[in-house]
Amino acid sequence: MYSRDGESYFVVDGHTHFWDGSPANQLNRYGEGFVKCLHDYHANLSPDEYRWTLPEFERCSEERMIHDLFEAGYVDVAILQSAYLTDWFANGFNPTQQNGEVAERHPGRFIVNGRFDPRDGEAGLEALERLHERWQLRGVKLYTAEWKGDSKGWKLSDPWAYRYLEKCLALGIRNIHVHKGPTIYPMNRDAFDVADVDDAATAFPGLNFIVEHVGLPRLEDFCWIATQEPNVYGGLGVALPFLHSRPRYFAQIIGELLYWLDEDRLLFGSDYAVWQPKWLIEKFVEFQIPQDMQGEYGVLSPTIKRKILGLNAARLYDLKAP
Repeated sequence: MYSRDGESYFVVDGHTHFWDGSPANQLNRYGEGFVKCLHDYHANLSPDEYRWTLPEFERCSEERMIHDLFEAGYVDVAILQSAYLTDWFANGFNPTQQNGEVAERHPGRFIVNGRFDPRDGEAGLEALERLHERWQLRGVKLYTAEWKGDSKGWKLSDPWAYRYLEKCLALGIRNIHVHKGPTIYPMNRDAFDVADVDDAATAFPGLNFIVEHVGLPRLEDFCWIATQEPNVYGGLGVALPFLHSRPRYFAQIIGELLYWLDEDRLLFGSDYAVWQPKWLIEKFVEFQIPQDMQGEYGVLSPTIKRKILGLNAARLYDLKAP
C-alpha cells in the first residue's frame, strides 16, 4: 500500500518481468541490441538516482526485484509477464517457467502470466494447455513483433491467432496483454501497430485486451479503437515515466486516455526492471494536470488514481483489495 495526504492506494503492478538478458544468454547481436535498446529507454526516462548500469540491467537479481517491488516500491501484487524471444536468447528472455519459480518462492506476491505464438501451430496449443495446467494462468502476454525464423511478426487477426484466442476463452484465460507500443530493436515498427486489436476485440467480447504502452506512439489510433470496444484496456507502462522527463506530455496522454476510455480501463504498470515502481507511484500520486490544461482534460482525483494504481487490475484478476 502507498499512503499520502490521508489517502491510501492498493497497488497492482500490472507489467513486471524477471528476465535474463545477460551476455551468456544472448545468442546473437539481436539479443544484445534488444537489451541495449531497453536500457536506453531506462536511462533516458529515469531520474538520475534510479539509473542502473548496463550489467545491473542485463540480469537483475531475485533479491533486488523483491526489494524494489514490495519493500521499497509499495506494490501489493505484481503480474509477471512472459517474453520468450528464443531467436535471440538461448534460454528465453523471460519465460513462464522462470517467472513461475520465482512466484512459488514468494507466495501471494505474484500472478504468473503465460504467452503464446500462433506460428507454433497445434504444438503451441498443447503447450499453452500445459502452461495453464501448471500455473493456473489468468492472462497471457503477446509480442506480435516477435521474430520466428523468417517471420518478423504476426497479427491478432490471423486465423491461427483466433485458434489460440479461442483456446484462451475455453481455458478461462481472460486477460490478453499485447505489446503495442514503442519499437524495441530489432523488431519492426509496423508489427506493433494497434489496428489488429480492433478486429480481435470485436470477435472475442469475452476476453479483455490490455494494450500495453497504450499504443504509443499511436495513441490516437488506440483511443479511437478503445472507445468503441468496451473490452479494450490501456496499460500505462512507458507512458508513466514521462511524469519525470516530460510532465506536460504525460498530462496530455492521461487526459486523452481518460476522455476516450474512462477511469475504469487504465492499469498501472512499471515495466520493471525497465523502471522502478517507487518513483513512478510517488510521482503519479503527486501529479496533477496543469491548471491551463484542466479545462480540456479535467483533474486527477484520488479516486481516479486509486483505480489506475490497483483497483482496475484487481477487478480483472479477481483480487480482493482492502
